[in-house]
Amino acid sequence: MDRQEYILNAQKHIETVLNKQFDRIEKMKAQSDFVDYSKLDCIKVGIVGGDGIGPHITAQAKRVMEYLLKDDIAAGKVKLIDIEGLTIENRVAHNKAIPDDILAELKKCDVILKGPTTTPQAGDPWPNIESANVAMRKELDLFANVRPVSIPAEGIDWVFFRENTEGAYALGSQGLRVNEDLGMDFTVTTYEGSYRIIKAAFDYARKTGRDRVTVVTKANIIKTTDGMFLDIARDIAKDYPEITCDEWYIDIMTAKLIDPKRRKDFKVVVLPNLYGDIITDEAAEFQGGVGTAGSSNLGKQYSMFEAIHGSGIRMVNEGRAIYADPSSIIRAAAMLLEHIGYVSEAKKLFEALEICTQTEKKLVVTGRDTGCTSQEFADYIMETIERL
Repeated sequence: MDRQEYILNAQKHIETVLNKQFDRIEKMKAQSDFVDYSKLDCIKVGIVGGDGIGPHITAQAKRVMEYLLKDDIAAGKVKLIDIEGLTIENRVAHNKAIPDDILAELKKCDVILKGPTTTPQAGDPWPNIESANVAMRKELDLFANVRPVSIPAEGIDWVFFRENTEGAYALGSQGLRVNEDLGMDFTVTTYEGSYRIIKAAFDYARKTGRDRVTVVTKANIIKTTDGMFLDIARDIAKDYPEITCDEWYIDIMTAKLIDPKRRKDFKVVVLPNLYGDIITDEAAEFQGGVGTAGSSNLGKQYSMFEAIHGSGIRMVNEGRAIYADPSSIIRAAAMLLEHIGYVSEAKKLFEALEICTQTEKKLVVTGRDTGCTSQEFADYIMETIERL
């Protein structure tokens, strides 16, 4: 083909991409308000094990939730529902990021606790299907990825609001290989998508008494999409005069996050998808690594809570799955409990995690037989709650 034919093919591809985004914008505009869990007769919690070590650690988080909610589970006010099949093997068999029957089961739930899932990459023995996480965020419109990092002894109390459905990840599988010499990927920013995540960050800051929201972009270089995100943040900030809004570029933000003099200033941070993924992994290192961090993925109708680390297939292959650290998924369970209104139970669980992982540390998870098993650690968590 000559150059003009390549351009015409690219135009058709881009037209398809744009039409999908226009459709998505219309859906966002038509959204209702957030679910009021206090008005539900029964809150249905889907439990998804995922891949690799996922089923092992998620089972322990489920045990902790059953312990904390035993009375309401018995009364039928909360129901924990195991959802099988969101595995790499089943997804490949159906050639879908989320098989249709699994998606239908997920949509019957109000909230979801999800273990890590495997996303194939070049060189893996799996086809290059889309990330189950990305697909779930799209299908359930989980637009706010909220990741807290708290280390009181070091003055760290951060809450990150990562936009979850746009940016580079939204169209990660829809890039264009124009010819053998040229490949292009896309990043997308919409007014609706940016507005709702930035407003959620400011609302959270106001509700929790935090007086600073930091907006992170690379708007000096990525002028159109990042520039749009930053402009919307500046407009929203005008409605929150009691909150300081400061702006940082992603590169210097990654440096200042480890600056002991500067890092204590950060409180609530809001940022586009890719930057949020990078910087929250960095932030998690302060409290013990991504194996200890949980995150929430919030939408107006559905919400999903998960461990932020990978599926640890190698641990399974080496027979070490029983020694996997369940801290991350248990922390995600605490966030889930808080989200659906079990605030006192969540507080106890957060406090127990702090004692077990930071201060007392009677048991240590090493990922090998040199440390305790996932089940032993969950038992330690529940024993600690009994002492509170």
